[in-house]
Amino acid sequence: MDLIWICIIVGLVGAAAVAYFVRYVLRQDQGSENIREISAAIKEGGLAFIHREYRTLGIVVVIIAIILGFVPGLGWKVSVAFVFGALCSMGAGYAGMNMALRSNGRTCAAAQKSLNQALRVSFRGGAVMGLTVVSIGIIGLSVLYLVWHNDPHFVAVIPAYGTGASLVALFARVGGGIFTKGADAGSDLVGKVEAGIPEDDPRNAAVIADFVGDNVGDVCGMGADLFESYVETVVAAMTLCIVGVAVAPEFIAPWVTKLFPTLSAEAALQSSWWLPMLIMAGGIVASVIGCFLVRVGEKPEMTALLAALRRGTLGASILCAVFAFLVIYLLNASLGIFWAVLAGLIAGVLIGESTNYYTSYAFKPTQEISQASTIGGGATIIRGFAVGLMSTWPPVILIAIAIIIAFKFASFYGVAIAAVSMLSTLGVTLATDAYGPVADNAGGITTMAGLPAEVREKTDALDSLGNTTAATGKGFAIGAAVLNALGLILAYGLAAGLVTVSGGELVLPPELSLLSAPVLVGVIIGALVPTIFIAITMKSVGVTTGLIVDEVRRQWREIPGLREGKARAKYGECVDICTTAALKQMLAPSIMTIVAPIVVGMILGKYALGGFLVSALATGFILAVTLNNAGGAWDNAKKWIESGQFGGKGSEAHKAAVIGDTTGDPMKDTAGPSLNIMLKLMSVISLMLAPVLMHFGGLI
Repeated sequence: MDLIWICIIVGLVGAAAVAYFVRYVLRQDQGSENIREISAAIKEGGLAFIHREYRTLGIVVVIIAIILGFVPGLGWKVSVAFVFGALCSMGAGYAGMNMALRSNGRTCAAAQKSLNQALRVSFRGGAVMGLTVVSIGIIGLSVLYLVWHNDPHFVAVIPAYGTGASLVALFARVGGGIFTKGADAGSDLVGKVEAGIPEDDPRNAAVIADFVGDNVGDVCGMGADLFESYVETVVAAMTLCIVGVAVAPEFIAPWVTKLFPTLSAEAALQSSWWLPMLIMAGGIVASVIGCFLVRVGEKPEMTALLAALRRGTLGASILCAVFAFLVIYLLNASLGIFWAVLAGLIAGVLIGESTNYYTSYAFKPTQEISQASTIGGGATIIRGFAVGLMSTWPPVILIAIAIIIAFKFASFYGVAIAAVSMLSTLGVTLATDAYGPVADNAGGITTMAGLPAEVREKTDALDSLGNTTAATGKGFAIGAAVLNALGLILAYGLAAGLVTVSGGELVLPPELSLLSAPVLVGVIIGALVPTIFIAITMKSVGVTTGLIVDEVRRQWREIPGLREGKARAKYGECVDICTTAALKQMLAPSIMTIVAPIVVGMILGKYALGGFLVSALATGFILAVTLNNAGGAWDNAKKWIESGQFGGKGSEAHKAAVIGDTTGDPMKDTAGPSLNIMLKLMSVISLMLAPVLMHFGGLI
């Protein structure tokens, strides 16, 4: 029990670091009156959207909680844990976004002084998001453990916590993604392509909506996404051990005691619960230290900026490995667990590097897209999509190797621990991601406020780096989601009784054979669901984009002098359009994600649901990486041209690159990131419902 208090104390240390960064950012100069006015408009739009989204989400959470309370085998404790998980996720996302909204104008003002100061303000604004997520996550899990770890229903309670967090993440990611990319694509198409005016030009009525979208999608949405990944890795590791010992003691108990050879069976089981929590605690300390390592000189060079962020993330990863070794040593655990930890950490770092290679304009793949843009928009799309597809092989191979190593040294538990270790440095990893939208907003404010070109040069350097770190963060999130979902699926397989034990070995029943018709149907449907999900979310962005284009055109027609810069656009109209459209369009993919595993489990049975989850995971992994990296490469191909290559801004190549960028926007910021949440949510819903499905063979 004392070890859990260590986790709570470390969570409070993370919260103290959050308070320090908040105080630091809020003490910075807010800039001129013009900068303050623009920043205030962005803040007003962002908070208005999130308040409306959370009201809608609150209704859904209450309804589902009531239903769970009446499901036999679940009960009111599951409902309470579900609501608690939802509230923690909402709180983390709201706090991080609120800070980002207050950091953009201050970053713009800091860029007038120095590049290093601008990076420090924007990064520490993003660090609030990262450290808030991990602090709330570990404290929330610790509270659940303290209250209910001795309860026989604990195995259903902790997945419910993860389910609540996943539901919020899906709504935040899908809704925020539709908002941000509808505004961004609409603003670019009607502004840069159609009217030929610069990006973030104040004559474009959609620019404030675009800035707002960066915060609600890429800060709040990403924060909620990684919060649920963070807590669900621990849920998967804990549940795997608890369920395994309860359902298949002949198989699980021996390898639990093998992993903790000097402990009794009961003590070994308790240590297997504590271990992932303590690794997370070490990761928080490492992340706090990593955040303070980020600093840069005054030259706005991509290599120097990228090196500054790498110093923070790699430093945190090395420290986390050291802390994990100490935890394993102090718990008298097998060294095999440490190799699983290293497998997860190294895979996470290398996935980030591979994403960087395929999406940064410092490397050949993205530069080739820029070159293809000299031919036209079609060539841009073809080359970018090819890059996205080709970029799938490194993360797939890396995850496969991590799974093999983790399984070899620590069995199923090792796979779950590899996911824990990959996300253990989330505090600093998410900070490098959340800083990007702050820098992007700062650049836009610079243009709208009419600041000198050298200030925009600094914010553009930070923004370009932000595009790369955002793509890297999404790649990292997808890899972590796969390991996380796999751990949840393994836990579901044990909890639902998909396997039996004979002679200490797992035995697959005939019902789980690929020759079983229900399983085959489950596999096919599982492969279908991610593609339908992508189609719905991308169509939603297209619908919102059309509404924004129409509104900007309307204002140019009806507001005298706006096109010439002699009148002020009605920015609030576009913000309201995006808000209404996003809240409406996000319902269909969210409902499909919740309903799909329930329908498959009830109609085809628990074995078919297992095939469904594995198939959806494999298909969704490939599609998510493709969408993320193709979109990131298109974005930075445009940035490469804007830096002066192939004719620079306003050239035909630039117009073609903008088309590629707007095509990739919904792929990398809506469909792709939302897809990994869908995979985890379907897995954790199945795990939560396992007590109901384990005695149910399906209707056919």
